[in-house]
Amino acid sequence: MKEIKLHNVVPEIFASRVDLRSDIWNREVILERGKRYLIKAASGTGKSSLCSFLYGQRGDYSGTISFDDRDINRLSSSEWCEVRQRSISILFQDLKLFGELTAMQNVEIKNNITHHRDMAQVVQWFEELGIGDKLNTRIDRMSYGQQQRVALIRALCQPFDFLLLDEPISHLDDANSDIMRDIILREAERCGAALIATSIGKHMNIEYDICLNL
Repeated sequence: MKEIKLHNVVPEIFASRVDLRSDIWNREVILERGKRYLIKAASGTGKSSLCSFLYGQRGDYSGTISFDDRDINRLSSSEWCEVRQRSISILFQDLKLFGELTAMQNVEIKNNITHHRDMAQVVQWFEELGIGDKLNTRIDRMSYGQQQRVALIRALCQPFDFLLLDEPISHLDDANSDIMRDIILREAERCGAALIATSIGKHMNIEYDICLNL
């Protein structure tokens, strides 16, 4: 996938508002593969909604979102499965991890579908991110910051043209944020992928190509 285009997209909840001041809502926006985007937002402006729209989880918006000029509302279920396995990966703000499973089991769920990474690489990421001793720890017994790092590893266990990062470092200190950033940049460069990161204040120290205010 080379580009994502938004044409006059507005969440239904904002449909009656006449005071929207946004670089995205009700605008023509093109997100290109290979570029780095930071979407800055205040709480309640639709940041996570945008990620859900782009990932096809929700469709409660007006306007059009297109992948390479194809309206995403025309994608079949099987086509969405392909998109989510090969073109778009996401680190959700609420992580969507399975608390009763271990950290490694949560990662294996994705990797067993995509067969994208060998276990040596996965274990290396755990070590780099300072959670190498948490492989067999249940998610619900890990801190939120540790869980964010597990969710990132899971997101990297697939090829992608676009990586959506919804407040990826909200619970990380600066040192761990920088480690996460370096891994993300390395993998994005390897895939030739775009980064689309959201923030309500704290964001990764990256040289972004474009900053948009939501």
